[in-house]
Amino acid sequence: MHLGILETGAPPGDLQHHFGSYGDMFRQLLGPEYRYSYYDVRNGQLPERIDSHDAYVITGSASGVYDGDPWIESLKQFIQQSAGQASMVGICFGHQIMAEAYGGRVTKSPKGWGAGLHSYDIKRHADWMNSDRGPTLSIPVSHQDQIVELPSDAIVLAASEFTPYAVLEYPQRRAISFQGHPEFSPNYATALIDLRRGTRYQQDFADSAVASLQAPNDAQRVAGWVRNFLNGSR
Repeated sequence: MHLGILETGAPPGDLQHHFGSYGDMFRQLLGPEYRYSYYDVRNGQLPERIDSHDAYVITGSASGVYDGDPWIESLKQFIQQSAGQASMVGICFGHQIMAEAYGGRVTKSPKGWGAGLHSYDIKRHADWMNSDRGPTLSIPVSHQDQIVELPSDAIVLAASEFTPYAVLEYPQRRAISFQGHPEFSPNYATALIDLRRGTRYQQDFADSAVASLQAPNDAQRVAGWVRNFLNGSR
């Protein structure tokens, strides 16, 4: 299977030098059974045709889906055209822009920043979760924006009080999305928080977020879910 990684952002500062691009992180998360091609969406790169790849992954971004940049509108159109034609997985910004493209709404949340390790209650179990009946899911997060209105065909699979729409599925569109970042290693998530200390994050908030990342997370569990979803959609 050939995956198209739609990169809508990059690690800030010198973090990409140490940890790789977001596409690299997904390649490490999902493993060698797939072929990968990267697209720099912010610079106008998108696949020429929907069927250029079997499936697509949309990464996180420092941008907001409501920013109005031309590349954001182009990506929305690509998502709409891809619906039901190619499988799609959205992460953070990808999660949000898929919701907007399908008829939902995203805003900057008055709840403020989510950072560190967040846990969600599993509300429903999709087929690609197989026999996994764990009641909760814990993965790193880094977001201020949130989905506030769901598309009419979205199914909520996981939620928390802070993030009511944390994991979504769109069965007819062959699409799933996650607000959290299973591709972020604890080391990268920690470095990202440390980079933002004193600017986006107050020190106490940063300390708490970093401490939370010491707990076990479910990144590999989510990687298995995504592989099941992709392989089952062939």
